[in-house]
Amino acid sequence: REWFEIPAETRRAIATTRASGSRVIAVGTTAVRVLETAARTEATSGWTDLYITPPHPFGSVDALITNFHLPRSSLLLLVTAFVQDGMGEADAFEARDALFGAYRAALEAGYRFFSFGDAMLIV
Repeated sequence: REWFEIPAETRRAIATTRASGSRVIAVGTTAVRVLETAARTEATSGWTDLYITPPHPFGSVDALITNFHLPRSSLLLLVTAFVQDGMGEADAFEARDALFGAYRAALEAGYRFFSFGDAMLIV
């Protein structure tokens, strides 16, 4: 559960970005949860306890910058849901496999994981 505040000018910027066909890029999983909560309500502030798992139809975020998360974590589920949403008809297992392929490539390249590690951009 996390507290959020989204100023009116930020909401307008997001709406303008979406209307122009440009991408809304969330930096971090908390930003995703807040933007997804805000897309479903008119609230400009409040608590979010949105728990995102596959399948989840994302309505507010087009790309995500996030780090490489711990196995079996709720954050990894959120990222899997995001990958699945971008894969069309893919199921959660196909999305997980695609994400794990990226994780394997990152490990082979010596990327660092978890909170103080490297990040990835998912589009």
